[in-house]
Amino acid sequence: MGRLFGTDGVRGLANRDVTAELALDLAVAAARVLGSSGAFQGHRPRAVVGRDSRVSGEFLSAAVAAGLASAGVDVNNVGVLPTPAVAYLTAAMDVDLGVVLSASHNPMPDNGIKFLARGGLKLDDELEDAIEQLLGSTWERPLGGSVGHIRVDTGRAGDQYVEHLIGTIGTSLDGLRIAVDCANGAASEVGPAALREAGADVVVINASPDGRNINEKCGSTHPEQLQAAVVASGADLGVAFDGDADRCLAVDADGVLVDGDQIMGVLAIAQRDAGALAHDTLVTTVMSNLGLRLAMRDTGITTVDTAVGDRYVLEAMRAGGYTLGGEQSGHIILAAHATTGDGILTGLQLAARVAETGTPLSELAGVVQRLPQTLVNVKDVDKSRADDDQELLDAVRAAETRLGETGRVLLRPSGTEPLVRVMVEAATQDDADRVAHELAGVVSARLGLGA
Repeated sequence: MGRLFGTDGVRGLANRDVTAELALDLAVAAARVLGSSGAFQGHRPRAVVGRDSRVSGEFLSAAVAAGLASAGVDVNNVGVLPTPAVAYLTAAMDVDLGVVLSASHNPMPDNGIKFLARGGLKLDDELEDAIEQLLGSTWERPLGGSVGHIRVDTGRAGDQYVEHLIGTIGTSLDGLRIAVDCANGAASEVGPAALREAGADVVVINASPDGRNINEKCGSTHPEQLQAAVVASGADLGVAFDGDADRCLAVDADGVLVDGDQIMGVLAIAQRDAGALAHDTLVTTVMSNLGLRLAMRDTGITTVDTAVGDRYVLEAMRAGGYTLGGEQSGHIILAAHATTGDGILTGLQLAARVAETGTPLSELAGVVQRLPQTLVNVKDVDKSRADDDQELLDAVRAAETRLGETGRVLLRPSGTEPLVRVMVEAATQDDADRVAHELAGVVSARLGLGA
């Protein structure tokens, strides 16, 4: 059996993989592990619990709150709020533990459980493993007045989060019309509220969650509605969040999509100009487009690559003392204001750059000229040999030599399937297609399970 915790908590099909029983047991185990580690020493432990708008989040958050309270933890249940809001509140309220019930951009039937340590940071792998090991074990339960209280927040937590967001920008958005797609998710109230408080004229779509429509053909994974809304409303730009609002993609006034790489490019230059980009460095993953790296090099900004996943981006940022990093998907971390990706924060910062420069988003984003990219999944191969087969490695090096400075090759074994992903970027789409399929043929021939 594999590890219960993935790179972003425990996630699966709600009420089959992620059940009320599992949620309660995880909450109890988390409280026990943190208690035994000394995290609660000298005070009565407290936790913040929040969720996205999935209907399954109602019973799962109730189970988590019950588990924590049964272990002697006082719980502030803040209801539907973005994942980054719960992370912020965990730090701002100085509580011992934060818990988020969300499956982020996944379809509605899924859900997940993510634990945050004091300060709003994800738990270390060692603590997650310790929690998993305690599941179902016997324990000495607190009795009488030692059990925890559960308090349901009446909206103050959301207001506090919006106040925090507004405080991160020094420019009014007055005069900007911004369309926002809330994915019928956790940002449906606080996302538009923050943009309005900042002074923008806000056009809102997909902000009517019913528990079942989260991420359904909307939000950052389906930006087509936002692109149409921006053009139809004459907006200056648009921003799209995913279900738990830790991601943000944008749309310019012409309805053209602005992805996470381009947003990072805009924000990196903005921070550099303000003297706030630590070490003049941007942290990206290996999947960021080469066009971003070339644009940053031309503006004097260094890029540092990590493995795919916001966890690895954050680890590199903390290790190097960097202030900005993220992924092409729009999961962007602004370390001066957040401990995780925050879609609303990203949207505000991007809009503030448009406002303070008086420059259209299309022109700001144009600094990153995306190179054509082709991705081919080669199935039924021995992915463990992808880094060792000399003939394959020679073919990759030869391809990179032919592509030169304006191209690159990336081979990535899948983490869950017997396949290898071949990604090629080149000066033209024809070159990217040709080289990708050539290398896919080599991968199949050299690593095929029947070879």
